[in-house]
Amino acid sequence: MSQKIKKIAVLTSGGDSPGMNAAIRSVVRTCAYHSIESVGVYRGYEGLIEGDFVPLDARSVRGIINKGGTFLKSARSKRFRTVEGRKLAHDQLLKEGIDAIVLIGGDGTFTGGLIFNTEYGFPVMGIPGTIDNDINGTDRTLGYDTALNTAVEAIDKIRDTAHSHDRLFFVEVMGRDVGHIALNAGVGAGAEEILIPEEDMGIERLVESLERSKKSGKSSSIVVVAEGDKIGKSVFELKDYVDAHLEEYDVRVSVLGHMQRGGSPTCYDRVVASRMGVKAVESLLEGKSNYMVGTIHDKMTLCPLEKAIKGKSKINKELIRVSDIMTT
Repeated sequence: MSQKIKKIAVLTSGGDSPGMNAAIRSVVRTCAYHSIESVGVYRGYEGLIEGDFVPLDARSVRGIINKGGTFLKSARSKRFRTVEGRKLAHDQLLKEGIDAIVLIGGDGTFTGGLIFNTEYGFPVMGIPGTIDNDINGTDRTLGYDTALNTAVEAIDKIRDTAHSHDRLFFVEVMGRDVGHIALNAGVGAGAEEILIPEEDMGIERLVESLERSKKSGKSSSIVVVAEGDKIGKSVFELKDYVDAHLEEYDVRVSVLGHMQRGGSPTCYDRVVASRMGVKAVESLLEGKSNYMVGTIHDKMTLCPLEKAIKGKSKINKELIRVSDIMTT
């Protein structure tokens, strides 16, 4: 391995996701294994601009693999979107003697890293940390598995109340641009209908489906809705429409919101975070830059940042068909 890189910084940016701490831990311990210094950057790109650094070693990241969120904190930096802000960040990196950065975040984080590399030729490597699973170049993003299990557990509990009171529940899960959480959680929790951005079901078809469910003898129903679904302006508008057209239903709404981002990461997310951290550091030491670490068919891969940003993860069409069959 090349020994040109002597000190690597790691930061988390954008929305937090379970497994970020495990990824930080992996980056730091991989650096220690290869006798490379590591530095944590507090508050993402904003901390980079302000030089808010902390030296990290193998012992300083003990006991965090099971923790949700990110102990390095996260922030969305408007200043880093400017030429002046990125210049300040570059000056801070040079002042600290940092040779490369590992970026843990989503497409906004990677866009910032790509621009920064273009302007200064500074080595960057990305780890996809976002619960939406909406990054191209990897089968799963860090935190998606935990968020999915959180959603399923919540829907299971909501179903208990729905059944006890013969109610229809619209359960909104995260997924602004893609419906991975809604589709998988909906199938896993046995939802009667699943609404995702990729499939425009239409309000009339939804009402017809709910009418069939009622006639078939179902006294309660669960409809899982991705927040980016296009049927209505909001899940509450859907509720109002069903209230007006299906008076036999007692309708409720439950928005799971940010609880999906929190909590202790699953074993899968801890393991994949550990693997991604090792791959990120060792790829930088090999002289690679401007890539995102991903996992394809359970193998660690590298995807160019530009491709990861411009592409879009695809919904599983076979799972949509399974969903249609299961809701018969």
